[in-house]
This record gives sequence, structure tokens and C-alpha cells, in this order.
Amino acid sequence: MATALPKTLEATEAPAAPRREPVTQAQVARRWAPLAASWLTMGLEGPIVSAVMARLADPEVNLAAYGGVVLPVALLIEAPIMMLLTASTALAKDLASYRLMYRFMMLAGLALTLLHALLAFTPLYDVVIGTLLGPPEVVRRPAQLGLMLMLPWTWAIAYRRYHQGLLIRHDRSHHVTIGTFVRLLTLCVALAAAALAGASGIVAGGLAIGLAVTAEAVYAGVQARPVVRGPLAAAPAIDPPLRLPAFWAFYAPLAVTSVVSLVVQPLGSAAMSRMPEALASLAAWPVVGGLLFMFRSLGFAFNEVVVAMLDRPGAYRALRRFTLSLGAAVLAGTALVAFTPLSRLWFTGVSGLSPELTRLATLGFAAALLWPLLDVVRNLLQGVVVHGGRTQGISQSMFVFLGAAALLLGLGAVWRAFPALPYAMVAFALATAAQVAWLWRVGRPELRRLAAEEAG
Repeated sequence: MATALPKTLEATEAPAAPRREPVTQAQVARRWAPLAASWLTMGLEGPIVSAVMARLADPEVNLAAYGGVVLPVALLIEAPIMMLLTASTALAKDLASYRLMYRFMMLAGLALTLLHALLAFTPLYDVVIGTLLGPPEVVRRPAQLGLMLMLPWTWAIAYRRYHQGLLIRHDRSHHVTIGTFVRLLTLCVALAAAALAGASGIVAGGLAIGLAVTAEAVYAGVQARPVVRGPLAAAPAIDPPLRLPAFWAFYAPLAVTSVVSLVVQPLGSAAMSRMPEALASLAAWPVVGGLLFMFRSLGFAFNEVVVAMLDRPGAYRALRRFTLSLGAAVLAGTALVAFTPLSRLWFTGVSGLSPELTRLATLGFAAALLWPLLDVVRNLLQGVVVHGGRTQGISQSMFVFLGAAALLLGLGAVWRAFPALPYAMVAFALATAAQVAWLWRVGRPELRRLAAEEAG
């Protein structure tokens, strides 16, 4: 995700790089592959946690607590600081800028952690979570315990993403990938220890996730120290210096977009809690969502590639062809899992779901068939919109997605004609289609210009 810099910062940008040789589809693939590998590695966290929780006591209740309450609420609380990675990558050009954003990161992380604590440890839990999300009664207390155990999550995310931006900006992005493996290793060790100690699923999952993201944050901070002491300390001070108003003008639209994008998680949980087969659907949701994330992440990785390459000659043609190839591959892979015994193998053999939950998970996954394909197209169009300087269209498209999802989920909660999970997956896919349509509308001038440039 990218946005235009404030005018006070534009003067510090380096001159445009000279035009290079025409881009080929193979070059696009090479640029995309390591990013996709990083997204896929990160995407393994959800399936691993769900697979362990499904094999511990009361799997349906604990999975529903994790997928229906803990994860959506934790993601929503952390949403305002998710874009610190983008901010530090773009703006950490000297030591003064680093220190200003570091103070912002620490204060924002502390404030959001206090909000997390209020929701998890005080009567606000019943007021906010019980009233707004309305989870089944049997899920409420395990979910509150899970939120308590995940208290380090928000601050660790802020610290990790801020320092990862520094690493990326200063050509040390391999440490971001290594950090992901540190997180996964910590997760697996913590899950195994908790399971062997006889912990419940929500305790094992909440504790493991909190420890894993903290370990990754510590690793990112340690690896960023040489950057702060070296290139940042030696960098000349930018003129004009970065001030809080200019930083906020850059960061606020990113934060809003992030919040809007993650509101859909608790929105989906609240809607499913009011539909038929609510408990089973909430239990299957993290398992289905984890598998879908692995397919969707292939499209997520495409966004940075489009933004980085679109200004090179021949790039639009190569990116368009790669979109068709990647979209076809993602659709074929999703269909292969959805409509063959592979679904039963994954949901029963790997994820450890009961036959009833496997049936519901298979229906839900099949209902989301087009969602990963739409994400590939969405990320191409987002890159085109950013390249054309119409970054407000990105925020607009997120509101279109949220509005469409809210409308469809609300209708499902009132109608109550279909099982919750399959209906919700259809709603999310249709909302993404509406977002793609909006991005296409906003990006039409740039799409025409790129097509004319390629033709010429």
C-alpha cells in the first residue's frame, strides 16, 4: 500500500532512476517469488495454531473463541499501527526523522495496548464484545482469556513493523524473512510446550501467538540497531526536517485504510454469530481463513511488484500477462482443493476437524472460490491507481468493500436462510468484486494511458 508524500517531503526524494530495458514476464515472476514466499511463510501461522487447537480439549469452543473473537478483536486494535512499516520505509531518511517516528510508535503502541487491556481485563469486555459481537455464551469466557494472553500483541506488532521498515529501506530485507522464521519457530515451540503441559486450546494458541510476535519484534529491533548507528546516524539531515504535522499528513490516510480493512473481521464474526450454525461456523472460520490466506497471499505479494515496476518500459504488458497467469493458477489451485478429496485431507487430516466441521469448512472454502483470484486482480489495479497518483481511490475502495460486506452480512443475519460460514464467504468474495470494480473505475484514465503507451 502506498500514498503520495506531503509536499514538505517531496524535495527530499531522489531523482528518478533512468529507464531500463523493457520488463519481461520472467522478471516480474522473479520479483514476485521471494515476496510470495514471505507471505506464504507468514500465512502458515494460522493453520498451525488451528491444527493444534483442534486436537486439544473442546476444539469447537476454543476454535470459535479464537477465530470468532480473539483474532478479529486483536487485529482491529492493532490496525492503526500496521502501516508503520510503510511509514518507516518511506520517511526514515535521517536520525531526526527516525526519532520522531520512534516516539510516535512507542506512544501509539502503549495507547493501543492500554485499550487492549481495558477490553480484556475489565467489564468493558462484556459491554463491547458481548453486545457488539454477540458470540455464543459458551465462547465468551474462553475468548476473554485468549485476549488476556495476547496482551503483548499490539505493542510487539508496532515495534516489529517499524523496525522492519528500516531494514527494508536500507537493503536488509532478508532479516524480515528471517524474522518470520523466528516467529514460526517460537510459535511451534510454545504450542508444543503448552499442549504437553495440558493447556486448553485457547491458552495454547493465545500464549504461543503472543510469544511468537514478541520474539519477531525483538529480532527486528536487534537487527535494526546497526542501521540506526550506521547509515541513519551518518545521513545528512533532510531539509526541511520531518515534523509531526507532515508525518501525520502522510500516515493518517494509511491508518484509516488499515482500520477499514480490518473492521471486516469483527463484522464477519458479529454477523455469523447471528446466523444458523453459528458455533460450528465460528469454529471452522480460522481454519478456512488460514487456508484461504495462503492462496490470497499470492495476490498480496503482487501489490509491491506492480508499484515498483510499473514505471519501466514494457512493464504494463508484462504485469498484465502475469496477472492472467497468476490468476489462472490461483483459481485452479483453489478449485482443486475445493472440489476434490484434498479438502477432506486438509480439513480432517491436517487441521484435525471433526466430520461435521469438515463438511462446513469444505462448503465455506468452495463458496470463497473466486476470492483469491479477485485479490490478484485487485492488487494489479491498486498498483495502477497508486502509479497514477489517485491514492484516494485506494481508501475509497476499502469503504466500498466494507459497505458491500456489511450490507450482505446484515442481510444474512436477518434472512437466516443459509449456514453462517458459506454465506459469509460469498459475501466477502462479492464485496471484493465490488472493490475491484471501484478500483477499475478510478484507474481507467491510467489504464488507458498505459495501454496507449504500450501500443505506441
